[in-house]
Amino acid sequence: MEYFAQQCDVIVIGGGHAGCEAALASARLGANTCLFAINLDSVGNMPCNPNIGGTAKGHLVKEIDALGGEMGKNADKTFIQSRMLNKSKGPAVHSLRVQADRRAYQSAMKHTLETTPNLQIRQAEIVRIDVDGENRVKAAVTDTGAVFECKAVVIATGTFLRGKIIIGDFTKEGGPDGMFAATHLSQNLKELGVELYRFKTGTPARVLKSSVDFSKMEEQPGDELIVPFSFENDHLERDQIPCYLTYTNEKTHQIIRSNLNRSPLYSGKIEGTGPRYCPSIEDKIVRFADKPRHQIFIEPMGENTEEMYVQGMSSSLPEDVQIAMYRSIAGLENVQFTRSAYAIEYDCINPTQLYPTLEFKKISGLYGAGQFNGTSGYEEAAAQGLIAGINAARKIQGKEPFLLTREQAYIGTLIDDLVTKGTKEPYRMMTARSEYRLLLRQDNADLRLTPLGYQIGLISEERYHKFLSKKKAVEQEVARLKSVTISPTAQVNEFLDRYHSTNITTGIKLSELLKRPELDYETLAAIDPDRPELPYLTRQQAGIQIKYEGYIKRQLAQAEQFKKLENRPLSETIDYSDIKGLRLEARQKLNQIKPRSVGQASRISGVSPSDISVLLIYLEAHSEPTQ
Repeated sequence: MEYFAQQCDVIVIGGGHAGCEAALASARLGANTCLFAINLDSVGNMPCNPNIGGTAKGHLVKEIDALGGEMGKNADKTFIQSRMLNKSKGPAVHSLRVQADRRAYQSAMKHTLETTPNLQIRQAEIVRIDVDGENRVKAAVTDTGAVFECKAVVIATGTFLRGKIIIGDFTKEGGPDGMFAATHLSQNLKELGVELYRFKTGTPARVLKSSVDFSKMEEQPGDELIVPFSFENDHLERDQIPCYLTYTNEKTHQIIRSNLNRSPLYSGKIEGTGPRYCPSIEDKIVRFADKPRHQIFIEPMGENTEEMYVQGMSSSLPEDVQIAMYRSIAGLENVQFTRSAYAIEYDCINPTQLYPTLEFKKISGLYGAGQFNGTSGYEEAAAQGLIAGINAARKIQGKEPFLLTREQAYIGTLIDDLVTKGTKEPYRMMTARSEYRLLLRQDNADLRLTPLGYQIGLISEERYHKFLSKKKAVEQEVARLKSVTISPTAQVNEFLDRYHSTNITTGIKLSELLKRPELDYETLAAIDPDRPELPYLTRQQAGIQIKYEGYIKRQLAQAEQFKKLENRPLSETIDYSDIKGLRLEARQKLNQIKPRSVGQASRISGVSPSDISVLLIYLEAHSEPTQ
């Protein structure tokens, strides 16, 4: 028996990182929102690694925060170690990564949802989405028969859709962390015409801290200078908990090779496609057979637990093999498992079925976000959830959709890759995926995106004015660096000698000295006595803008060229089968994707530069004459 339960504007299915951001964005924009999770203890959960950020992922978290999302703020509240990755390289690839207290993160995020106006969270499994005769979302139905009428639905189901846990020959229906799987919604989606894929991911074992011999491992402390994720925080101070580094060895590899016949990966038991950039340990041993060892990080799960996470040892091998291979590693000889490693298979979609708004093309008001869209990672999920939640709210409010382009944000790159190119494996964000990574640094995410967050309504007046003050301070410091002349004194040249930098014989601007690779903003303080007292992030931003000015100008020019194609719109009504000169594959792909611009069309796999030339000629021939 079904019954009418409630009416709301937006329903979010799933309480993982995508679902949390979607629900918060929707509710904060004034939409009456209800989030459903199979188990409310899964809200904000970290079923895999207990960290936020990392290479390229840190950029996403910064962008989420700059737009008014929650992940960065929550990470700042609950981290137990902070490190900036890739510091030996340029600022474009610097990426913040923190170890989070898993339970504290989860609890804080759940409480944020519970106390947000316009937002209700409910424990129930959504088994059906109803649409009207015009393929518009009208309701979501729970397994107990409760009908929730709504105007939009965001599906953020993570790995729960027909989830299957696999450990060796053992399999069972289940979601991550021992949760129930969502077993019914997939069939409903198929009936609605949604194309589903089957993907797979995995997680390592958790082990008891007292059974680990850290004396045989390398300690990995956090950074002394803690850089916040959220631009709302100027600085953070906290006692940090170390991680530890150890390595696999030939004995480990031999145990794995001897048991590959028992691996579900190689026996055919696992059908789903796994993530190429985060392979299981058995996959690493096979694919990188020439490597004598692999890094293994032992990471704390939190301040109030004795469980440790064994980063780098994801596996679906049987439990007895897992125990043997773990105990072959230095420091883990007597290790005790608290939770075994496992693989999980789940249903997701072909993301080319979505607009860049993350709305389904064929079902009005239905949005997808996170692993449901074929991605991997908490950060990728949260980024999509934010955009889906914003657009769901704006659609029902009759407002223009919110879109980010590739030159604006990594979030724009992520979504464009998904909806334009699709993915045949779990998609992971990497800095190499962006052609504009010098512009899309994590340090300037607020300068790029906070004005947009303010326009949307997710950035408060107070925060926006604080942002404008920082922006002005950066501009003033850049101008000062370009105006101050340093004279060729003995003291100055002695300073330059210390950094193996060429002496000066005439006056030189501070900005020119800053462009020298061996010097930076902080070291120049010794010969810049009149510099103002500024916060670290302001100093950093001013220094980067000066040091990489030439490169930034070139990439900005490249972005302007890109905009010319992006600003050439393509109507959804175009039948590409009728355009003479297009190759057959291009016609098929263009009709399938229905790109919104020539720029998007140019990135579709199977559409060549010659096809784009034909398309441009077609547009010129069919453009309306100017008055």
